Amino acid sequence: MKGFLQQLFDYNFYCNKKLIAQCGSQDTISENTIRLFSHILNAHHIWNQRILGVPTTHTVWQEHPFENWEDIHYDNQRTSFEIITNANDLNKRVEYENSQGRIFTNDLQDILFHIVNHSTHHRGQILMDFRNSGITPEPLDYIFYKR
Repeated sequence: MKGFLQQLFDYNFYCNKKLIAQCGSQDTISENTIRLFSHILNAHHIWNQRILGVPTTHTVWQEHPFENWEDIHYDNQRTSFEIITNANDLNKRVEYENSQGRIFTNDLQDILFHIVNHSTHHRGQILMDFRNSGITPEPLDYIFYKR
């Protein structure tokens, strides 16, 4: 399972890098894209911090300037790989408080999968935003990554 999770985070890293590059090639980045990609970065950070049991430095919908996206993305990725590498038990239960102050507990592997799945969901919304703006998005399907 560790190997598969590492592959999923490699895929997530690859997609986010491609999306950052495509945004960087545009004259302007839409407010919706900024909002959604910042949310992807924030959620990834928040979940990493919950797993580690340390305070977060980003809020769920905090917006980041484009110039900071890559650094936040690299930090998120590095932290997730450390979590996976150092995990002795991926079925370990992680207790955390959500943004509304409710306490939940989930398996570590489920949280890690959620991070990637959540990012994929919002990248899809960003790609629709691109299309609606007349921009042809890069293909980010998992199977393209695996080819």
